[in-house]
Amino acid sequence: MVFPVKWRKWILACVTSATTSILVNGSPTYEFWFSRGLRQSDPLSPFLFLVAAEGLNVMLKASVDANLFKGYLVRDMQDTQVRVSHLQFADDTLIVGKKSWENI
Repeated sequence: MVFPVKWRKWILACVTSATTSILVNGSPTYEFWFSRGLRQSDPLSPFLFLVAAEGLNVMLKASVDANLFKGYLVRDMQDTQVRVSHLQFADDTLIVGKKSWENI
């Protein structure tokens, strides 16, 4: 999606620089680094999910345009045609297409 290098470094720093400590009998332990990126309820999580979902959306559209993936052709009563390859809503993605080895 062509994000600037500086912006990507900021996001990487946010994801990899988190530390925490645990309270034992009311006293905090030493701080330690998280070994995995985002945590549950991290305020950055929804934003990064949307960036990844938009990237998937762009890649799926490009694969349909290049005839690498074939979605379903849907027609209404007036014979208007729409090709559906994927549907996204909130944090759900449904990829639909013809049953073939090429699509897999």
